[in-house]
Amino acid sequence: MPRHPFSNVIGFDDAPFPHSHRGNVTIVGTIYAGLRFDGVLMGHIRRDGANAAKNIARLVAESKFANHARLIMLQGIALGGFNVVDIHYLYRWLQMPVLVVARRRPNMPAIKEALLTKVPGGLRKWKLIKKTGPMEPILNVFVQRAGLTTDQAEQVIEKFAIHGHIPEPLRTAHLIAGGITSGESRGRA
Repeated sequence: MPRHPFSNVIGFDDAPFPHSHRGNVTIVGTIYAGLRFDGVLMGHIRRDGANAAKNIARLVAESKFANHARLIMLQGIALGGFNVVDIHYLYRWLQMPVLVVARRRPNMPAIKEALLTKVPGGLRKWKLIKKTGPMEPILNVFVQRAGLTTDQAEQVIEKFAIHGHIPEPLRTAHLIAGGITSGESRGRA
């Protein structure tokens, strides 16, 4: 059986934060070599800011895992509230594909309204979401992608979604992020 081209993956999710929180939000990246959990990256992004792609790229590029990573996964297109990740920028900077995974199809009209009426820089963020394209249904989740085909995205989901529909790198990042914030993990990834 040929080796999977995306065997080394880093999955990112943000830590939970209170609705009233302003400032930095912790993000956690989990590193997987195949189905083996190999490490953790941790950093910060600004709540509702515009630095998620740059901070993720820097975290990955400056880590000991950079030479082995082949794919970045994100739990949604926005982290830390509405800090929208420019996945095409991330793809170009790191020279590796990016796969966004969501459990449910987002309510795009509600997102647009929130961005345009309540979020600083909301128009730019909305344009970024539109540029990324619509979410595609694949194997019980919804995805957006940069640098990989729909078939490759399906292979990645199929390989890494072991305990439910969410791929292990994202499920683990979610659990760790929740644990470091509240002392224990909770909820579904």
